[in-house]
Amino acid sequence: MTAATPSPAPVPPDDTYLRALNEATARAVAAAEPLTSPFAGADTEVGQLVGAELGRHEDALLALSHDLHAHPEEGFEEHRSAGVVAELVRAAGHEVTVGVGGLDTAVLATSGTGGPHIAVLAEYDALPGIGHGCGHNIICSSAVGAFLAAAPAVARTGGRVSLLGTPAEEGGGGKEFLARAGVLDDVDAVVMLHPFSHDVAMHPFLGRRQLEMVFHGVAAHASAQPFMGRNALDAAVAAYQGVAALRQHLPDSDRAHGVFTDGGARPNVVPDRAALRFYLRSARPETLRDLAGRVAAVAQGAALAHGCGVELRWDERPPYLPIRFNEALARRWATHQESRGRRSLPPNVVPSSLTGSTDLGNLSFRVPAIHPMIAIGHPAISMHTVEFAEAAAGPSGDRAVLDGAFGLAMTAVDYLADDELRAAVQEEFAAAGGPLDVPRFFD
Repeated sequence: MTAATPSPAPVPPDDTYLRALNEATARAVAAAEPLTSPFAGADTEVGQLVGAELGRHEDALLALSHDLHAHPEEGFEEHRSAGVVAELVRAAGHEVTVGVGGLDTAVLATSGTGGPHIAVLAEYDALPGIGHGCGHNIICSSAVGAFLAAAPAVARTGGRVSLLGTPAEEGGGGKEFLARAGVLDDVDAVVMLHPFSHDVAMHPFLGRRQLEMVFHGVAAHASAQPFMGRNALDAAVAAYQGVAALRQHLPDSDRAHGVFTDGGARPNVVPDRAALRFYLRSARPETLRDLAGRVAAVAQGAALAHGCGVELRWDERPPYLPIRFNEALARRWATHQESRGRRSLPPNVVPSSLTGSTDLGNLSFRVPAIHPMIAIGHPAISMHTVEFAEAAAGPSGDRAVLDGAFGLAMTAVDYLADDELRAAVQEEFAAAGGPLDVPRFFD
């Protein structure tokens, strides 16, 4: 029998499972009941004011979305993006500060004085290579629209609404830096949205830690005196395989994925340095902490087995916590999306495995928060792809900007206007455990 000759091209993945998952999701979506809210929210006149104000800014918001999409900037370098956001908000008559909390590209504007305070969060950083493949141009434009639409209503509802532009969501942790700098100290709740393949009011996002394992060995001639070496690459390979073996013993929601960043320089020299970088994700802060400890033990065991040293370098940027979403607020969002012809789904209709991580999770353990998903394309299109980037600047992306801005604005004014809703939001947050000491949680 002649052995098969491998091709230079990879074997395409079989999509049977993905197709079955999509079909099951479509059936679950069709059968899902709409979310309702027991709270009245803002009165009709406030709603009409928000709608009229949003209508005044529609063209400018869509232009902003397309401008951001055409000029993508990566995290902490979003100087142009922050500038065009500030320009639009100033043109509408609001004072804006660019550069708050020690971040040059953070943006802050506030309408109203005293009383309860809700912030609408904007993101505008892009991905290397594929630009706005996560649709942050939509996140930003809808947040700006929500602020502009809600700001005049604050005179009727009381309280304050702020627009907070948060840099570097894609791995930089801008929201955590702003929180540690005290920018959100007097904010009582936060709202934002994210583009997705479906409309979902409450979709789980995983917490995430970053770990670099650096193994230190002893260099030696790999042929003449290999016995005098201690192979750092062997230790790194053992660690990689150890994490792979660990996966079968983790909860279904956990993720551990890594790459080699250093494997030595030449085959004839025993590597005295090798390195791996891992992302570790989990659905709860406590299980993320446990996962981190188990992976650390794998690295230490691999180093010990191969006579090497190991450095564990945690979280070059702040770790991300999973999202603790607030159902009382999310149901108000769903109600307002219904009025725009969208049915915003409850949790567990769209598979929870279709998810990632976001620094909004860090804020959601400080104050009540929502992070609903808004559909911009075909259900099979994944985030962080060229196809998703194209949808973010297409007709469905434009519709999401305006529908999302209305939903966020109305949810914000509901929170300010309805005492019973506000009490329920805070009671739910307290029942979930209240605020967490985020900076020290992983100490």
